[in-house]
Formats: sequence, structure tokens, C-alpha cells
Amino acid sequence: MYYYKPKPNEDHLVRDALSSLAEQHTRWGFWMMHHRLRNLGHLWNHKRVYRIYTEMGLNLRRKTKKRLPARTLEPLLQPIYANETWSMDFMHDVLSNGVKFRSFNVIDDFNRECLNLTLDTSINSKRVIRELDKLIAWRGMPNRIRVDNGPEYISHAMGEWAEERGIELKFIQPGSPYQNGYVERFNKSYREEVLDAFSFTRIKEANALSQAWAWIYNNERPHKSLGYQPPITFSQQRLRSSAPSSLLPDQQYQWKSLLLSVTN
Repeated sequence: MYYYKPKPNEDHLVRDALSSLAEQHTRWGFWMMHHRLRNLGHLWNHKRVYRIYTEMGLNLRRKTKKRLPARTLEPLLQPIYANETWSMDFMHDVLSNGVKFRSFNVIDDFNRECLNLTLDTSINSKRVIRELDKLIAWRGMPNRIRVDNGPEYISHAMGEWAEERGIELKFIQPGSPYQNGYVERFNKSYREEVLDAFSFTRIKEANALSQAWAWIYNNERPHKSLGYQPPITFSQQRLRSSAPSSLLPDQQYQWKSLLLSVTN
């Protein structure tokens, strides 16, 4: 009589071999490990090895880039009216204690006026939408907003928000920040005159000085591209009207007192 004699389960041998490889080579994937085991003389079937490999949770997370639709190159033209086109961008910096923070900047391309400076340790797409809604409440609705391809701008929530309000999001081509040149030039001034000029210990300090600087930027700082006039003066002369401002008049005096407190 012949009887079937079950073969012993050797999964523990595969586990031990995979565990040893994973400890020595943390960034090796399945096929690297499988072929290494073959080179060592182990003839285990790759399906069996992969089953045990996944059971052990050794799968490496594969990072995939989100595919973007085609972005068309458009000339950077100066609008002839306010609220035609806004530009917005993010900046990054760090406090003296090592805490990183971000700055969400919005300007009007018509007169380069700073419309928003929001500083916080984290600013996601929902926060961007809230800040834009507050901005629209006093400034009015823009026809379009020029942005890069950051995750906050290409998110589904941001797309729905713009579609509901009839605002066109103008995306620049990836890796081409010069196509958003107006806000990039603003970022350079903000970086040199505030972020790189002072060391901050708290977000509150950086925000207070930034808001006061923005008032100076809009009302007193001459701009070469505007005929050496401040944005507010340029707007009043072109439109013969006073545009609303989100920055309080007393921030003109805050700048001097804040500057003294920071430098002392």
C-alpha cells in the first residue's frame, strides 16, 4: 500500500531568509531579495516567496507623481484693471528655535499690491480657501488667479471652490516659476527685507512685522515697474479712486515700533 506522506511546511525557512535580508538591506524590494535568494542556492518559487514577503509586511511604499494636465505657456501681461488677475504662492522659513513655518502670499498683478500675508506652521488647501474667501469679502472677486502646481492648488477642493465662484485658475508650467514672475518678485522683496533680515522666536512676532511691512510695501515703498510709485498711489492715479485695503492704517506706525523692538 502506498500512502501520501505530507511534506513539512518550510515557510519558516523563507521567513528567516527574508528577515535576514531585510535587516541588512532596508531598501531592497521583492525582486532584489528573490534573486539574491536564488543566487544563494534557494530554489523557492517566486509566488511562494512573494506571499510570505507580503505577509511579513516588507512591501516598500512606491512613490508616484501625480499626473498633471498639460499646462500652456502664456505671456505674463500686466492687467489694466484691479481684480483682473491675482497671483499667489507659498514661502518657507524657520524660527530661531528650529520650528518651520509657511507664508501664503497673494498680490494683485495690476498694481503689485500685497493682498494677503498669512503665516502659520501648516497651511493646507482648506486654509487657502478660507483666506481667499475673506479676501474676496472686502476686495471683490478676481477673474483669474495665477498659481503653480503645488498640492494645495491642484487639490479637488480648490478646483471645486474656483468653479463655484467662476474664477479661472491659471496654472504655470511645472518647473517654470518665472511664469509667475510678479509674485516671485514680491517674494524676493519680502525675503530680503523681512525673513532674512530678522530672526523670529514666535510666529506671532513674524506675523506682526510682516503685516506692518506689507503696509509700507503698499503705501510707501516705490516700485520701479510702477514708475517708482507705491501700489496704492499707482492705483489711485490710474483709476482715480481709492481701492480698499486689508491692512490697517495704524500699521504704518507699528512698523517703526516693531522694528525697534526686534533690533534691540
